[in-house]
Amino acid sequence: MGLFAILSSTMSKNPVLKPFATNLGTPDDLLGIVAAASTIPGILISLPAASLSDVFGRRKVLLFAAFVFASAPFLYLGVNSWWTLALVRFYHGFATAIFMPVAEASIATLFPTKRGERISLFNSATAVGRALAPFLGGYILFATNESFFTLYVAVGIAGITAFAVALLFLAEKRTLAMEPAPVENSPRKIFSGWLTIIQNTSVLGVSFVQAVQYFVFGSVEFFLVGYLIDVVKLDLFSVGIITGSEIAALVIARPFIGRISDRIGRTKPIIAGTLASCLLVAAVPFTTQFPVLLVLAVAYGVSFATVLSSTSPMVCDLVPATLVGASMGFLSTTMDIGQTLGPIISGVIFASSLRYTGLFLTLSFVLALSIVVFLLSKKHPSNKLTTT
Repeated sequence: MGLFAILSSTMSKNPVLKPFATNLGTPDDLLGIVAAASTIPGILISLPAASLSDVFGRRKVLLFAAFVFASAPFLYLGVNSWWTLALVRFYHGFATAIFMPVAEASIATLFPTKRGERISLFNSATAVGRALAPFLGGYILFATNESFFTLYVAVGIAGITAFAVALLFLAEKRTLAMEPAPVENSPRKIFSGWLTIIQNTSVLGVSFVQAVQYFVFGSVEFFLVGYLIDVVKLDLFSVGIITGSEIAALVIARPFIGRISDRIGRTKPIIAGTLASCLLVAAVPFTTQFPVLLVLAVAYGVSFATVLSSTSPMVCDLVPATLVGASMGFLSTTMDIGQTLGPIISGVIFASSLRYTGLFLTLSFVLALSIVVFLLSKKHPSNKLTTT
């Protein structure tokens, strides 16, 4: 379900969104609004939706997300202006915002002793869908002479496939094991759960690490391409090899490192992965050699996977079973905030005299800072649970 859902949502924007918005006559100063419309629900709804899954069950919430995945693509077919495109993007954003944290909470509940491995396996499956989307979407546009209608029909087919899988594998008799224990159904109980999470400094520390990781990843994903083209003078094919290898390393490494995390604890992978990312990002602006940059990109993908394989499972370990969904929603919210702010703040730094060297060194410093915050958060006496 994750593979087809994320394939569908990613193909709806990459590479079609920019030419589609331009074709609609979107003013240049409003293109950013269209691009960001789908990310806003992630900040607004991930925590409430995941918290509701603790109360009403994962199945109902996941089925609703699957319905959005299946229905949103066909709304693009009726878009005739930039603002209607933005509205459809906003609606489509609810699918991923709801689906990802609730799916991770479901897996965490199903496999309490294998959370690192199984959540990582799920995320790798979604990453495969995310990686395939630009190639498939680009080919459809190329083969159909840029037919946006055909592209969004294909997006819809992928979304319907995800919905069909959800109906088959989320049948009530199949999902009893992944449902949370019954809890009091009241807004006060939900808000009390949020307060419990916010007061847990270990959860805040892990969430800060997650936010920083995506802050840096979002910045590297955008500005590394610019560095490779502007400074290193690589052709687009070579750029694609480097950036694609980074994603491939992330997808392949994550489940294996997740299994290691289940065995040795969460703290060591988080610290080791963040420290490695810190050094690798700092090294980028000091080389222009293709083989070296390729190695740095692959190593960064592995280090990023090392951290992500432990953050979600660790947050689940730090809260009561009745708050697993809410904790995943909180973590997802911080991730979205970090990924949204990363390119924006990095763009300001890049626009200064610091350029690429100052940008990558700043990202490295932020990663180092997150290690300090993470270690300090583990020593606070308000932690509910501890992990090794």
